[in-house]
Amino acid sequence: MHFNKSEEIGCVGEVFLGFLNLMSDTYDASKLGKLEGLEAVRKKPGMYIGGTDERALHHCVSEVLDNSVDEHLAGHCDKIDVTIHVDGSISIRDNGRGIPVDIHPQYKIPGVEMVLTTLHSGGKYGQGGYKFSGGTHGVGAKCVNAVSEWFEVEVYRGGQVHHMEFQRGKTIKKLEVIGKTKGTGTLITFKPDEEIFKETTEFKADRIETRLRELAFLNSGLKYISWMNGSRRRSRISFLQGRGGGFHQAVE
Repeated sequence: MHFNKSEEIGCVGEVFLGFLNLMSDTYDASKLGKLEGLEAVRKKPGMYIGGTDERALHHCVSEVLDNSVDEHLAGHCDKIDVTIHVDGSISIRDNGRGIPVDIHPQYKIPGVEMVLTTLHSGGKYGQGGYKFSGGTHGVGAKCVNAVSEWFEVEVYRGGQVHHMEFQRGKTIKKLEVIGKTKGTGTLITFKPDEEIFKETTEFKADRIETRLRELAFLNSGLKYISWMNGSRRRSRISFLQGRGGGFHQAVE
């Protein structure tokens, strides 16, 4: 097809006018958006958990585990239990101090709700909650909450058992007291969301066990890390320091 000079000029002019109209008609403040709560995590999970594949799925477990290890590093936890359930969910429980459940003086919501639903919130910003931490500051467990079909937390603190439920990052059951306890700690149970993890939502036992062995070796002060895969017998993993300064593994 051949265009003469006037036709070429006309085509260029039409394209330019169309571009000007596009700019003037579509890009104004009404076209700007804002993601609320944990929506950003669900929209761009790769920015927070590194993707949506099997590796990212197991990274979620590490994020929750790191919170328990941080309690150990702060001198308040010596036991971690991990359980893979037959419905595809997983539980991580520790005997640390328990996530605070009192009402935050500024934000007027329970501390546990704030740290599980608000990005960049937590006790690792120099307020005195932790001197050392290995987790991702302010994004760990709340990002796991965002990419989970459902997420539950129980906090054992102040002689009471506190319970709360979430669905895809949003609170569906407010904090309530469901019992009494003599101990302290936190229990988190979550099921990965198939809408996010399209490749797989199945936890690999060997992958999790390897991570637990690493944590047991690096944190010898933990009395033991125990775990159970489905209906199998619970196993305990620990590394004990011998008289010569070396470590030997104890598995029950």
